[in-house]
Amino acid sequence: MNLGIFFQQMPDADETWAQMLLSGLNYTLTVALFAWLLAFFAGSIVGVIRTTDRRWLVRLGNAYVELFRNIPLLVQFFIWYFVLPGVLPSVKHWVVSLDPTEHQLVTAILCLGFYTSARIAEQVKSGILALPRGQRLAGYALGLTQAQTYRYVLLPMAYRIIIPPLTSDTMSLIKNTSVAYSIGLVELFFRTREMGEITFRYFEAFAAATLIYIVISMIANRVMVLIESRVAVPGYVSLGK
Repeated sequence: MNLGIFFQQMPDADETWAQMLLSGLNYTLTVALFAWLLAFFAGSIVGVIRTTDRRWLVRLGNAYVELFRNIPLLVQFFIWYFVLPGVLPSVKHWVVSLDPTEHQLVTAILCLGFYTSARIAEQVKSGILALPRGQRLAGYALGLTQAQTYRYVLLPMAYRIIIPPLTSDTMSLIKNTSVAYSIGLVELFFRTREMGEITFRYFEAFAAATLIYIVISMIANRVMVLIESRVAVPGYVSLGK
């Protein structure tokens, strides 16, 4: 194993192979962060409407979840990147105004965000339904509207309950950023393959990428565990170590 390859300068470039991998990591973290924020807010909205008493909203939310959960992620990337600009003139006009890297970055964020939001919607729904019905009725008895009951009574408790599955979804999202290489985004996996193809040091390149993915996934895991320990409700969640 030749670790010195990471400190060698790239052909026709001023950066080393290690710096190139780190530049790919920057895109990976950017996509993961903004996709997670989109997934959390979209998933929360869909999860909530699936627990209301409006049947048409419930059916709409169910259709949303089934749509994004049952189409393979790679296919969704191709649909977002190649199909939508071709069938929607407004999207095509907007895409033309972006440079290729911006287009790839925005596509990756939107695709991963909505794909993950379907999973988070399931978690939010499960968290709300796991609460005793008396909590909802108590909110109504206090004079709160349905929206206020969700905001002040149900969601604060539901979010605490679903932190463990949210942790799993967060780690999955980080790993799923690697699929963005399929549309040309120069994220970590793209840079890893590039390094292997140019230097033929596939073992070193993929060993480094594996280590990086493990480190950032475990950091995300520890952050979520810390949050869980701070906000856990006694009797609802058994904290892991």
